[in-house]
Amino acid sequence: MAHRIITQAVVVGARVFGRAFTEAYRQASAGSKYAQSAAGNSSSAANNYASSGLTLDEACKILNVKPPQAGKTNMEDTIERFKRLFDVNDPTKGGSFYLQSKILRARERIELEVRRAEEEADARRMPKIYRDS
Repeated sequence: MAHRIITQAVVVGARVFGRAFTEAYRQASAGSKYAQSAAGNSSSAANNYASSGLTLDEACKILNVKPPQAGKTNMEDTIERFKRLFDVNDPTKGGSFYLQSKILRARERIELEVRRAEEEADARRMPKIYRDS
């Protein structure tokens, strides 16, 4: 009799777990499709989070700097604020490793945006050379 109760408990648990897993997979799949369609509709949507997982606005708020205007920003001010905040949040001095990593990612995100803008400006300036075939 006890083996029947144990078996029923295992079967019911497996069914509950299976349904939860299936639902989680459906939601993840729907989220993935939504992100792909959003990236397809806007060329900047795919680059919004870049590789750091931060938007440009978040990065600027973390370092308390102005967002780059037309790809130009005061990088000296950005680096100065980065160094100060990075040192203040040093874990050996009682700071937070999490905050320190967020500060690092914010600096990287701003640098990435400035680098992209410079590359686009260089691409526009370079003359196109055509070869006669």
